[in-house]
Amino acid sequence: MGFFVLIFAIRNFAVLIKVLFEILGIMGKTLFEKVWDAHSVKTLANGQTQLLIGTHLIHEVTSPQAFGMLREKGLPVKYPHRTFATVDHIVPTNESAEPYSDGLAQGMIEELRKNCEDNDVTFFDTNTGAQGIVHIVGPEQGITQPGTTIACGDSHTSTHGAFGAIAFGIGTSQVRDVLATQTIALNSLKVRRINVNGVLAPGVYSKDVILHIIRILGTNGGTGFAYEYGGNIFDGFTMEERMTVCNMSIEGGARVGYVNPDQTTFDYLKGRNYCPEGEAFDEAVIRWKAFASDDDCQYDDIVEINASDIPPTVTWGINPSQGIGIDEMIPTIESGETQSERASIQEALEHMSLDGGSPIKGKKIDVAFLGSCTNGRLSDLQEVAQYIKGKKVAEGVKAIVVPGSQVVGKIAAAQGLDVIYKEAGFEWRGAGCSMCLAMNPDKLVGNQLCASSSNRNFKGRQGSITGRTMLMSPIMVAAAAVTGEVADAREVFGFES
Repeated sequence: MGFFVLIFAIRNFAVLIKVLFEILGIMGKTLFEKVWDAHSVKTLANGQTQLLIGTHLIHEVTSPQAFGMLREKGLPVKYPHRTFATVDHIVPTNESAEPYSDGLAQGMIEELRKNCEDNDVTFFDTNTGAQGIVHIVGPEQGITQPGTTIACGDSHTSTHGAFGAIAFGIGTSQVRDVLATQTIALNSLKVRRINVNGVLAPGVYSKDVILHIIRILGTNGGTGFAYEYGGNIFDGFTMEERMTVCNMSIEGGARVGYVNPDQTTFDYLKGRNYCPEGEAFDEAVIRWKAFASDDDCQYDDIVEINASDIPPTVTWGINPSQGIGIDEMIPTIESGETQSERASIQEALEHMSLDGGSPIKGKKIDVAFLGSCTNGRLSDLQEVAQYIKGKKVAEGVKAIVVPGSQVVGKIAAAQGLDVIYKEAGFEWRGAGCSMCLAMNPDKLVGNQLCASSSNRNFKGRQGSITGRTMLMSPIMVAAAAVTGEVADAREVFGFES
């Protein structure tokens, strides 16, 4: 009788099959399940899992209070070799000499230095040549590796899932817990597989892919899920393209987003500072491969997307799901299917000073921002540079480019990219989060409209409560910068169709 009650209670057939197969022990596992199981310490009385955190990343904003709580309790950092620190959120990108003109920034950096020194934590300080945005530093140093759990006091920690890791943002109290015990208590997640197959049109990039996914599934669509990205598009993506998509998983409500590790992953990691070498690396690859989802695993949900349906995408509203193709019209209030949707559209149109039913193309911009943990990597800067060479930023537009790390900035400068950007009229800055969240001097003023390669377009996100943000790919930011308006990069730069 109990068995039939169980069947009756489980209404979703896919879930029923999964439960039955698990009972019989004849079903493969997803990467999420494998990594979760490998790091599970025990199941707590409340049903949560006490999860071991393989790698802990910290920065200057969410760590000071956590270290303070440890000091109050007289606790040491449990495993300091598993924690890595950098400074990114508040560091100014337009000055390098200390003390900084921003006293708060100077104080926070000094506090992080002290905490790392006192606790023997590795710190990529501004004088190391390796400082930068935490989600760029981790991968480029080889700290981010497949098959592990990664936590950081920053919501965009999902970036690291591009390597086949389970990576998620945590709050300050959880930062404390990881420092003190190397574990935290978490609820497990369901897994949604998102397949993108076909061929992307010229001028469509990984940023467009994730904006399209969020547009389809919504900002809350991923609540309770880990997103596993697959299909031939992700198979063919570079690691940096995969990172862009995984980075914005949280914007779709998914706490975790990942891609199964493959040869592209291993080739990227080989030779990086914190990766194994020689035979140890070969052995690590065998272990990493084993974490990939099994062919016969069962997903809680599967979404299929045709790559040819994805256009160059621009957000018009005040959350990342409010995006449209560059050739589409801005939604009208009446287009909302529910009262809630209509109210959301109205709020967005009013804040953005846009008219529903009008084209997104041609809207005048004031600022163009190229950078962030979403699109501040070397490949982003290289891609844009080849198209803006010989062009000029439009009169009246403030354009800045911010490398995601000192390493990125150094390589880009060695390739002459800084000269290309400067000659085009961009300001070339130091490494940091910059205008993505404006916890530093890089802010919008008044109701300026910014074409941004960052990840959030919330009210006030870029430093002005009346400032306006449109998210788009780096190449679309460049097109807006040189035309002075939201433009189709395919037309501006002559992409072949």
